[in-house]
Amino acid sequence: MKSAREKTQEGEGSASERLLFGGPLLYDARWAHHHHAFFEMTLWTMALQLPRMVAFTARLALRADRRALWTVGLAELVRGAGQAVGLIAVNSVLAGVLAEGTIGQRVQSAIPAMIGVAVTGAVGALADAASTAGTGRLEPKVERVATEMYLARVARVELAAIEDARFNRLMDSAQYGAGSARRMVKVCTGVIGSLVSFAAAAGVLTVLHPVLLPLLILMTVPRSWASLRSARARYASYLRWMQHARAGRLLSQTLMRTGPAAEIRVHDVGPFLLHHFRAMAEASEAEQSRLATGRARVRLLASALTGLAAVLTYAALGALLATGVMSLSIAGTAVLAIRGGGQSLTALVLQVNNLYEESAYVGDLERLFTEARKYTIPSGGAPVPDEVSLIRFENVTFHYPEDDDEKEAAGEGKPGGRKRPALKDVTLDIPAGRIVAFVGENGSGKTTVSKLLAGLYQPDAGTVRWDGVDARTLDRDRLWARIGMVGQDFHRWPFTCRMNVAVGRPGRPVDQAAVEDAAAYTGADTVVEELPHGWDTLLSKGYRGGHQISGGQWQRLGIARARYRDADILIVDEPTSALDARAELEVFERIRKLADGGQTVVLITHRLASVRHADLIHVLDKGQLVESGTFEELLHRPSAGVFRELYELQRAQYQDARLPGMRTPADAEGGGGVMR
Repeated sequence: MKSAREKTQEGEGSASERLLFGGPLLYDARWAHHHHAFFEMTLWTMALQLPRMVAFTARLALRADRRALWTVGLAELVRGAGQAVGLIAVNSVLAGVLAEGTIGQRVQSAIPAMIGVAVTGAVGALADAASTAGTGRLEPKVERVATEMYLARVARVELAAIEDARFNRLMDSAQYGAGSARRMVKVCTGVIGSLVSFAAAAGVLTVLHPVLLPLLILMTVPRSWASLRSARARYASYLRWMQHARAGRLLSQTLMRTGPAAEIRVHDVGPFLLHHFRAMAEASEAEQSRLATGRARVRLLASALTGLAAVLTYAALGALLATGVMSLSIAGTAVLAIRGGGQSLTALVLQVNNLYEESAYVGDLERLFTEARKYTIPSGGAPVPDEVSLIRFENVTFHYPEDDDEKEAAGEGKPGGRKRPALKDVTLDIPAGRIVAFVGENGSGKTTVSKLLAGLYQPDAGTVRWDGVDARTLDRDRLWARIGMVGQDFHRWPFTCRMNVAVGRPGRPVDQAAVEDAAAYTGADTVVEELPHGWDTLLSKGYRGGHQISGGQWQRLGIARARYRDADILIVDEPTSALDARAELEVFERIRKLADGGQTVVLITHRLASVRHADLIHVLDKGQLVESGTFEELLHRPSAGVFRELYELQRAQYQDARLPGMRTPADAEGGGGVMR
């Protein structure tokens, strides 16, 4: 028989889900696996995991606010002790009230105990208030500390780790760890409070009569088990509803999105999507009805077990009273203690269950800290040479990390094995103060060279040398200070227009004159003039005052950002892919001027006409260097190489185009005629 977890994971879903998605629409992410941690909890597992989970939360809380942590801990202990003293005082009140004598005498004898009950109640209220205030201070601080620890480690790992599928999935899951750590503070407080309350009740019962403690267990364990079972049933219902709701939302969002709107109307897809949306909603309604019936059965069984336990407990108390083993006052106190202890134990089970689930995410946060240490960018190193004259790649080979599916395929002996290297045994020079271009077809290794040059990757074999110094030994932060990058996928910061340029050098105050100079140099000043608030325009649509600009305008700002950085080496990867022909010519002209000022420009492009004025061109093919030389040398070699072949292919696209009035060679030979 399958467990609740297996049924939830393997649910068949509705017919529409099977048709459209091949089954239930489940997230394929590490954090999604923790949804099922709720089903794996047992009472024994709770007991084993409780100390470790509380200890980890306490360590975070100590780092966040030591005083608040001590306040919460002491307050919970005082509150528990107050409950124990209060029960003893209640027993004294009952003993006095039920003693022999007149009513006045009995009340008078019970007054000191009544005062004790009132005092312990007041102390408990104050302790509860102190615990609530301390928890309120701790929660946001713990979340901040955990988030800072997470971000600090992620920001300092190698780029290869960020692009590794396994580490990326761990990052995805661990990001929820900070919120879980915050919730664990409150849950831990509840756990400690429930545990102390239960211990107080159990201790008082043991003092009153040894047989009362087993009665407490008898009364509370069935109720705790029933609460845990009901909670799991509710959570299973949530998971199933979540899957259906996710699929339904996907269909409704598709109907509302701009992208597919044209095809939805032309192909009349709207009624089709609405039909399946209705079918999934009806299947979900049927599922909810089925689960509600199941929950009702569980509750009925829970009520029966709790009722049976109550009958046995009170029967035992009655027998003890009838035989004179226990006085009436002790029996009354026992009833109050059993009821309070039962409530505390039930709350404890549910709180620990929640704590266990939250700890799954916090556990990923811990694992991220451990994994991040393996990939952390080294601090310090040798100084970068002041005047670099040559950067040289010597027999460099580099593979991109394989994801888990590729590793599994390779391990099973499937064709392909390890992926072809992105670069294989590449040796080349990048002279300083020159324009050095890298060209080749997609996947030839051009961008990989630029990232190795920038120190974002480290070679698997071979060496990148800066004036003979191995780049691995250099101080990475100082190396990056000498480099500016304009990638084809450069980030579009959701900041103002000014900060989208100034973020090129975030370590110094914004220099408005330098920002404007960089914008004028790249033609981005015309973009600023068209913005509603000029430099103060927020470039993020969807926010109040936000504005959207075109891809070409973004590209001008990106190049201005690199100009503002004013680095010794500028790496430009497909800088004009979103620009029109006129703007492209202007940008390349400005890039050429950068080299005239002594800046080294590494240009990566597939438009071969754009590298005509490069001082050196390296041609890559399938990760290998196949040609190097100037534009004229590569174009006029005796035997056609890769560069010439690609150039001829691109030129032919324009050569065959005929404009009105253009004379063809045949027309020239035949006496002329005008193309019509």
